Amino acid sequence: MYYIYFSFILILSGLMFVACKRRNLPKWWAAIVFAAPVTTPYFILKSRKAKGLILCFIFGSCFALVVAGEIYIYSKMKEKYKYDYLPPVTRQLIRYSEILKLTTQNLDDDLVELEERSKVQSKADKLEQTIIFIGELRQAMHDNQAAIKQMVEFVENHRDFFSQKDLQWVYEIQRFYSNRIVIAHFKSLENYLDNFETLLRFCFQNFDLITKAESTIHLKNYDEYYLRYRRAVDSHNRFNVKRIQFQNDFLKKYPEIKAYLPAKRQTKAFRLWE
Repeated sequence: MYYIYFSFILILSGLMFVACKRRNLPKWWAAIVFAAPVTTPYFILKSRKAKGLILCFIFGSCFALVVAGEIYIYSKMKEKYKYDYLPPVTRQLIRYSEILKLTTQNLDDDLVELEERSKVQSKADKLEQTIIFIGELRQAMHDNQAAIKQMVEFVENHRDFFSQKDLQWVYEIQRFYSNRIVIAHFKSLENYLDNFETLLRFCFQNFDLITKAESTIHLKNYDEYYLRYRRAVDSHNRFNVKRIQFQNDFLKKYPEIKAYLPAKRQTKAFRLWE
């Protein structure tokens, strides 16, 4: 802290000392400027009446930049070391919880985007873009599941510590993600993605044959893939309703863990692609 500030006032007081020496002014002005830099405009105006306003403007601009720089550095350092006073186990828990919140938010955003994309236009480029996006969403799911597992295992390995500290909210996060409804919801989402991607890949690879109805075999296969996809959509929407009901009831009891659970935006049913 004060890295820029001390360098600034040291240079400023040095310049004042040189100016006082050249113009035969009291050299103690430099000491006053070092102790209280805000007095600099007074000495500038007193010694340089003609150019005083310009120099005062330059001083004000530099001083404002220095203060802004110090505030920025302080905020960064405060953010970096804000948990240093806490025990190592608590600091690690906070890191894991922040990762969980971030991956949950990323997954929420991707699921909202997928809901918008579920009405895919029958164009080859749109099919390919959605296939690529499903791959990205799978990675977001993997990251979120890894963060959940990391958090749960950490809590289990330090159960005695959290019991002594009375950190009950940590166990509620574990209880939520270990619930059979939440687990079934994730599995149904994986099943939906698998069937949706399979359908899209088949349509993309056989686009002309399907759209022009030139092959009865491909049309029959399309109907089969679409039927599996539709069942997966209906199944996931049912599990999503159960997950929402369970999550709402859970949050009424433990509102402090809201940031660690899926967002309420994940409430819309996935639409059928036709």
